[in-house]
Amino acid sequence: MTDDRWERDALREIALEGIRERRIARRWSILFRSLFLAYLVSLVFLARGWDLGLGVDPDETAPHAAVVKVNGTLVADGSNRAENIIRGLRDAFEDDRTAGVILQINSPGGSPVQASQINDEVRRLKERYPDIPLYAVAEDMFTSGAYYVAVSADRIFVDRATLIGSIGVLMNSFGFHEAMERLGIERRLYTAGDNKAMLDPFSEAAEHEVTYIKGLLDEVHQQFIDAVKLGRGDKLADDDTLFSGLIWTGEKGIELGLADEIGNVHQVARDVLETDRIRDFTPRPNILQQLAGRMGSSVGERISEALLGQNGMR
Repeated sequence: MTDDRWERDALREIALEGIRERRIARRWSILFRSLFLAYLVSLVFLARGWDLGLGVDPDETAPHAAVVKVNGTLVADGSNRAENIIRGLRDAFEDDRTAGVILQINSPGGSPVQASQINDEVRRLKERYPDIPLYAVAEDMFTSGAYYVAVSADRIFVDRATLIGSIGVLMNSFGFHEAMERLGIERRLYTAGDNKAMLDPFSEAAEHEVTYIKGLLDEVHQQFIDAVKLGRGDKLADDDTLFSGLIWTGEKGIELGLADEIGNVHQVARDVLETDRIRDFTPRPNILQQLAGRMGSSVGERISEALLGQNGMR
C-alpha cells in the first residue's frame, strides 16, 4: 500500500513539474514574441522615417538643395534603374522647400534605355517646375549613359579630374567556333526564324548579321547625339571627336562644352542655390526589403509589401 502511495505521489510530482515547465516555456515564448514584435515595429518606424519626437529640425521652413544620387552602373534590375531615379527626382521637385535639384552622378554609364528614360523625365520635370533649377554634379565617372542622364540639366559641374565623355554605343561578345572545331566539338543549334541565332558565340558570325547589328548601334548612337545636342545646344564646341567615344578630363570637358563649371555638391548648394541645407531624396530599399533580398525570401517580400506598401519608402 505504501509503495502504491509513493508511486502515485511520484507520478503527481512528475506531472506537476511538467505543467510548471510548460508554463515557464509559455511565458518565455510570450516574452520572445513580444520582444520580436517590438523589434519589428521599430524596424518599420526606422524604414518609414516616422518622427518619434527626437532630433526635430528647428527650422522646417528653410529651403534646401534636393540631391538625387546616381552611383554605379545603370541597369534595369538595380538600384540605379530609371524607375528609382525618377521617383527620387519627382519627390525632390514636389517638395515645397526645394530651392533646386542636384543630380549627383558617379557612374560609367550602362543601359541606354534607362538613361534615356531618366533624361526624358528630367526635361519633363523642368517644364512642369520652371522655377526650380536642376544641376548635374559629376564625381569620378561621368561617361556614356551617365552623361546621357544629365545632359538636359541647366548646368553641369565637374571636377578637374572627372572622366567625361564616351558618347558612343557598344555591344561585345566572343567567338568560340574555331576553338570548337579544333577540339572536335559539334555545335547542335536548332532555331525557328532565319535570324534567331544571330551573333551566337559558338557559330561563325555572318556578314549580314554584323551589318545589321552595326546599324542598330548607329541608330542608338544617333539618339544619344540628338539628346546631347538638344541639352547642350550652342555650348558644344565644333569638334569632330565629340561623339567618337573618346573620354576627357572634366577640365577639358568644359573647354569642349560638355560641362559648364568646376564644382561639387556643397559648392553648388552654397554658392548657386544659396543654402547650406542638403536633403538626400535618393530612393533606397527599406530595411525589410533589404533583409528579404539577402535571404532571397518571397515571404519576406510579402511581409514588406503588406507593412510598407509596394512602392517602398525613402
